[in-house]
Amino acid sequence: MILRLSLLAAAFAVTGCVHNSTNSALEVGSDQVQLRQIQSRAFDTTDKTKTLRTVISTLQDLGFVIDKADLELGSITATKLDGYALRMSVTVRPRNAKQLLVRANAQYQEAAVTDPAPYQSFFSSLSKSMFLTAQNVD
Repeated sequence: MILRLSLLAAAFAVTGCVHNSTNSALEVGSDQVQLRQIQSRAFDTTDKTKTLRTVISTLQDLGFVIDKADLELGSITATKLDGYALRMSVTVRPRNAKQLLVRANAQYQEAAVTDPAPYQSFFSSLSKSMFLTAQNVD
């Protein structure tokens, strides 16, 4: 009888652990989805080269120094040294037949930035630049 109770208690303990780890995995997953939404914007254009050039200009306007740009891969890496080292990696890729998806990933000292402020600042400036570029305003 004691053996059965011990096995039953162990089974409940294991089941409880599995349930908790599943819940925490789902919570982490939802955090990642929210972060990806903060990091991504779709633009109504298919001109990847013009979009990448606009991203480079926007990063420079925000005080970033371009470390690496690969127009073929659609990726740009830049660093902002303003009392701290903020690294921003931006990728541009087709979303569908009429849009490009721009995704920014910011890091501060090897740690991912989850605060929405740097992303909002970048995308606000990029949206304005994309509009001006579309209107052929220099």
